[in-house]
Amino acid sequence: MTEIRLLHNPQCSKSRSALDILQAAGADPEVVRYLDHPPTRAELEHIVDHLDRDPAELVRKDKHFKDLGLDAADYTTRDAVIELLLEHPRLMERPVAVKGDRVVLGRPPELVNDLID
Repeated sequence: MTEIRLLHNPQCSKSRSALDILQAAGADPEVVRYLDHPPTRAELEHIVDHLDRDPAELVRKDKHFKDLGLDAADYTTRDAVIELLLEHPRLMERPVAVKGDRVVLGRPPELVNDLID
């Protein structure tokens, strides 16, 4: 099985579920705690360019987003999403699973099954 990278937040139940699903299927994903090791510009570009959804869905519109005074309408394009997540990695939706040129946002977590051979 080709290597799967999981951008993971262990405090998130969806992220923990995605990891459990991958491991139960026999995958041994590289787990990256993205809050401790935020993705680089190149990694974010790869993620956004291969994401199976609209780039705006990669941005969490949570309390932190609102506390920063941000407007979701400003973060709909590829470049705007990348710039935002470089500055505020905490706003990245999780989990994100990457396998080569395939990127899945694990919402719901079962979507990571798409990366299992």
